[in-house]
Amino acid sequence: MAVNTAPTRARHVPAAQDWSDAVRLAGDLLVDLGVAGPGYTEACVASVRERGPYIVLAPGLALAHARPEEGATGTGVSLVRLGEPVVFGHPANDPVDLVLAFATADAEAHLDVLRALATALGAGLAADLRAAPPDRLADLLAGAVAP
Repeated sequence: MAVNTAPTRARHVPAAQDWSDAVRLAGDLLVDLGVAGPGYTEACVASVRERGPYIVLAPGLALAHARPEEGATGTGVSLVRLGEPVVFGHPANDPVDLVLAFATADAEAHLDVLRALATALGAGLAADLRAAPPDRLADLLAGAVAP
């Protein structure tokens, strides 16, 4: 599935218990979209537990993902915007209020999604997501992965 047809889902959540809860919330949206099984969400959490907060890419922003073989069944992107940021343990980019997650069924789609998100983030997506009312989050995210 091409990135421009990847389903997206986004929601605003007042608070998460901790970083793992925030990742689970974003991963569960991928499950709801039908692009990942429940094991994929747990693989995203396990990846951070094993490797540390490497998914915290910029101030306030995490990008959760796992390998396709860990339960991805398609391509999709999700977002959870937190009303109260959570700490992942990153020395420079904590706390996190935006948790993006994505699933892809193959390596090519993985790179396509990363490219699309990097371009959108470079063009100000994070600021737009923080400023948007909750009912606009889904449209902003969909626009970020569209051509």
